[in-house]
Amino acid sequence: MRKVGEIFRLSVECGKTNREIARSCGVSHTVVNDYLRRAREAGLSDSEIQKMSEVELIERIKASPPQTGKMSRPHPDWRKVYEELKKKSVTLQLLWEEYKENHPEGYQPSQFHELFRRWKKKLDVSLRQTHKAGEKMFVDYAGQTIPVIERETGKIRQAEIFVAVLGASNYTFSEATWDQSLASWIGSHIHAFEYFEGVPEIVVPDNLRSGVSKSCRYEPDLNPAYHDMAVHYATAVIPARVAKPRDKAKVEVGVQVVERWILAALRNRTFFSLAELNQAIGKLLEKLNNRPFKKLEGSRRSWFEKIERAALKALPVTRYVLAEWKRARVNIDYHVELEGHYYSVPYSLVHEEVELRYTATTVEILLRSKRIASHLRDLRKGRHSTQSEHMPKSHQQYLDWTPLRILDWAGTIGEATQRVAETIMASREHPEQGYRSCLGILRLGKLYGRERLEAACKRALGLGASRYKSIRSILENGLDREVLPDARPAQGIVHTNIRGAGYYG
Repeated sequence: MRKVGEIFRLSVECGKTNREIARSCGVSHTVVNDYLRRAREAGLSDSEIQKMSEVELIERIKASPPQTGKMSRPHPDWRKVYEELKKKSVTLQLLWEEYKENHPEGYQPSQFHELFRRWKKKLDVSLRQTHKAGEKMFVDYAGQTIPVIERETGKIRQAEIFVAVLGASNYTFSEATWDQSLASWIGSHIHAFEYFEGVPEIVVPDNLRSGVSKSCRYEPDLNPAYHDMAVHYATAVIPARVAKPRDKAKVEVGVQVVERWILAALRNRTFFSLAELNQAIGKLLEKLNNRPFKKLEGSRRSWFEKIERAALKALPVTRYVLAEWKRARVNIDYHVELEGHYYSVPYSLVHEEVELRYTATTVEILLRSKRIASHLRDLRKGRHSTQSEHMPKSHQQYLDWTPLRILDWAGTIGEATQRVAETIMASREHPEQGYRSCLGILRLGKLYGRERLEAACKRALGLGASRYKSIRSILENGLDREVLPDARPAQGIVHTNIRGAGYYG
């Protein structure tokens, strides 16, 4: 669903070509062509596409069926032809005759030979890449690390070195981070954009796990948070192909330059904090960008100021805040769980699978890429964040699960079990918040038996511990078979050292 919206965003807002969009979204360019063609046939303008959600957009373009084109002539498998020619006594004329026998409607010999020669020219050809100003930023981590000593413990930690290079001017940014985690990866991108004072049209990363969740030569899947950052900065992420260093030759050279002119210069220095290390890198980075080229006039900075700065997109008003993603299913209490806390959604979405986008301060809940609820982040475990508009109507006629239904189910096990369920729901601000605990207790009956569960609930009521964990502990330790603590003998204990109540009369 999100890829369809991304195809139109990159086409309408970013003006990318179909092949660039295909690489960014991890689909074939024919799929991109088909979606854009359907939108045109449906009479949708760019302004209309920008206002529509992914669901509405798909519904509109479904009415336009895909075109099915047929090749007028069967196309030979040129790779197989090439491999066959390596065999002794095999000629191109012989391969054409075999091809013609299988496909009488196929190419004539002159066309067959010409098409093969064109295909062969593409083998092992290194194209000189020419990058337009403001078009691409290449990013990667250096292979070398720099040791940093912690003052308090004396422990040595290895700092990773992030490198970003602009394609047209070779203007370079670099910084040290503690690791290559998602937070460090995205944070370094943000710092690079701010250092360049603008955003390129395309970001070309390696297939690092932090940025690409599923590495594939043809269809790499971006990490949702990485994609979210790209949307915020209105740029496209097109990962380099696996094992194809030429796709990111700029940053490969940039890493080499940083290692030679920055890391090598710092080899004899001792650092006691990451901030101290980045301050030293920043000074050497300025020298590197101002260093004159050997074969060209000017420097990285002069070329950046001359051709690249004006071509970059403006930075957004607000800095991107790192957001993480998680899938969850709405429980019968119309809440979803995130790190032990429960957040409400509209009650009609019970059993639906949703996506959670959460930052350090907020939690957004999305269904099919559309936001259906948002909450302030709450780190208290076992608590609920419930919005009144998400609750069912007073009669709850639209819910299969009601407090009465759960109490009736508990009553089939015994009176004590029913009282425990009633106590749990009465202790919550909203009865629905006790559904999970009640269902957990009722399921213990399948594991330990109904009689033992009823006995455990009696004991829990006597101890004032009507909680799922308490009842489970009673059953796990066999305490349901023991005499309740308040069950004392009917008569007083007779002993010579005990005076009795009459003595105090």
